[in-house]
Amino acid sequence: MLLRNDGTVSQLLRDVPIPRMFRAAQRFPDAHIERGEIEHAIFSEIDRAHLGERILPGRRIAVTAGSRGIRNVDEITRSVVAYVRSRGATPFIVPAMGSHGGATAEGQKELLAGYGITEEAMGCEICSSMETVLLGYSELGKPVYMDKNAYESDGVILSCRLKPHNAFRGPVESGPCKMMTVGLGKQKGAEQVHSDGMDIIAKNIPTMAKVTLGTGKILFAIPCLENAYDQTMMFEAIPAERILEREPELLKIAFQNMPSILVREGDVLIVDQIGKNFSGTGVDPNITGTFSTPYASGGVQVQRTCFLNLTPESHGNSLGVGLASAITRRIFDQIDTNAMYTNCITSTVIKSAMIPCVLWNDREAIQFCLRTCNRVDAAHARVIRIPNSLHVGGIMLSEAYYQDALDGKYPGVTALDAPQALQFDDDGALLTPCV
Repeated sequence: MLLRNDGTVSQLLRDVPIPRMFRAAQRFPDAHIERGEIEHAIFSEIDRAHLGERILPGRRIAVTAGSRGIRNVDEITRSVVAYVRSRGATPFIVPAMGSHGGATAEGQKELLAGYGITEEAMGCEICSSMETVLLGYSELGKPVYMDKNAYESDGVILSCRLKPHNAFRGPVESGPCKMMTVGLGKQKGAEQVHSDGMDIIAKNIPTMAKVTLGTGKILFAIPCLENAYDQTMMFEAIPAERILEREPELLKIAFQNMPSILVREGDVLIVDQIGKNFSGTGVDPNITGTFSTPYASGGVQVQRTCFLNLTPESHGNSLGVGLASAITRRIFDQIDTNAMYTNCITSTVIKSAMIPCVLWNDREAIQFCLRTCNRVDAAHARVIRIPNSLHVGGIMLSEAYYQDALDGKYPGVTALDAPQALQFDDDGALLTPCV
């Protein structure tokens, strides 16, 4: 790729002013469960629902584990495993993440290790395989698969997060039903769920989940919900026969506790980091407004968005770059198309993997977005900067928001300092911390 920091593009951007910015705190409800309290919370919740009785002594029980930046996922998984063991059964962990990890058994086990889920830390075996068993067909004619190790167990416990999806809306989105059909379905199941497009996936997931539930293999689900600060907020143990009824009700609670960018709109959004540990699409469009399909909407409204860095936890899977107006050369050089395109082939959504405009450095990526905004004076543009889409309790806002923030125009937003110029090093890398 030909890219120069002394070419025409750099010359056109050199004098584009970047507005001064100030740090701001965003306040949301913060009720949560401390990490040290998670095991007690999980044990108590399963006992409250009288679901421990379904775990019989001597039986071999599969516990699902996913990915994507679930807070305390290692402690949550370890606690579910510990509960199974306390009932006299033998637990083992199954990676339930569809086609992630390059759709390989080794890749999925490596992803779990990156989240602290290892056999040593969990005290049990991790059985990672892409082999599946065909369970049957949904009422819409879709084949339904289950991880072979899970199918051959004496029962499966669905440990997962329940939250809004980033590309569609439906009665169930990301949660136990998706864990059953996409996660436990491995690459084959994930492909079938997505094969009709994101306008039909909201029908495929529950109808395919019915087939999985019909096997009797699922004992119960114990999803976690998170608050707006990416903290573990609550658990609820749901018997298998009530999952289809209860999950839509819990989804409403999850929506009510989502974070957001409280100023609601602007001209340019700067995202310091994208990555699979924040969202399946690198950023959560429910926050950033950068949706990959027309079947979901929301988030902040801006003209241009730039992404500056890719997290190491993404292992080169830069899915989501296509949702930006501009990215840095730093991100472009880290792209692993094999990992990224595997997701696209499985989900059939390709927009998030398309390559946007690639700029030499952080400063030029920001200047590019400012220069290409319509009807905006760059020096007075409304610029929003977030560290990532999962942590927006602390953000930066440009000077255009400052007086309104002081006057209380944006409930929940508090200015923490005065506007100052962003600092860059000689190579154009952004030095000013966001928080």
